[in-house]
Amino acid sequence: MSPASPTFFYIGLCVLQAIQAQSGPLPKPSLRAEPSSLVPLGQPVTLRCQGPRDVDLYRLEKLKPEKYEDQDFLVIPTMERKNAGRYRCSYQNGSRWSLPSDQLELIATGVYAKPSLSAHPGSAVPSGKDVTLKCHSQYSFDEFVLYKEGDTGPLMRPEKWYRANFPIMSVTAAHSGTYRCYSLSSSSPYLWSAPSDPLILVVTGPSATPSQVPTEVPSPMTEASRRPSILTTKKVSTTEKPMTITASPDGSSPPFDFAYQHYAKGNLVRICLGAMIIIILVGLLGEDCHSRKKRLQHRIRAGQRPLPPLPLA
Repeated sequence: MSPASPTFFYIGLCVLQAIQAQSGPLPKPSLRAEPSSLVPLGQPVTLRCQGPRDVDLYRLEKLKPEKYEDQDFLVIPTMERKNAGRYRCSYQNGSRWSLPSDQLELIATGVYAKPSLSAHPGSAVPSGKDVTLKCHSQYSFDEFVLYKEGDTGPLMRPEKWYRANFPIMSVTAAHSGTYRCYSLSSSSPYLWSAPSDPLILVVTGPSATPSQVPTEVPSPMTEASRRPSILTTKKVSTTEKPMTITASPDGSSPPFDFAYQHYAKGNLVRICLGAMIIIILVGLLGEDCHSRKKRLQHRIRAGQRPLPPLPLA
């Protein structure tokens, strides 16, 4: 084998890898519902597919029954039961298709009457104690869902009766918030009841004694330290040694004036340093923007490719 043979071998391997990369699927896009994937009957919702720039074609499809639109959005002006279900989207560049997006579950709410939600032993719970949220319906459902405002996902509880219990063990301040529950049948998982009335859960901490009102104005140096404290004496901490301050008849307080001047000088130095840092950052950003403009001037946009035929469904 000649010395050039290994070189040709590695070149061929690189070309093969490049061809495989070009023939593989493109990265998947994202699909979201605006304003939410929980849509009351009769309300509007918009589904949007987000992919890279310069996409030749988007496809947004509904699963079971299979329907699709060749566009990156779908507007549903009035939510109906038939609109509920699973959706996904993909895009095409040249002859290559992307991986499908994560499936989005579009839920129609208000199909059934709302359940009731209660907290036991009560909606005000001391920190570290247990509480149970109970969702109760007048109809027989086999699934219940609990939502907390601000959370990304629900808590689901399969039941065969009229109610479901959602125990929360050793509550913390993070459990405080507004909760709602829904009821549904597993045979129609995308048709939910109306939400229950909101329940506000409050986690209380240990009782705190009221702070004592200070007898004198605290030193600016004490405020600058930003440490919670109660002023009960007339002593002020300095950097050198403690000093007892007595109020003079005319109301003047030289030690306080000296501390205030020292505090003001420190603030002035910090402001100057901050201004210098901002000026340096602005200069760096300006230089970066200028270099980006130069690179864009030399960039040549690729020509538009003809749209290939769609694959068979």
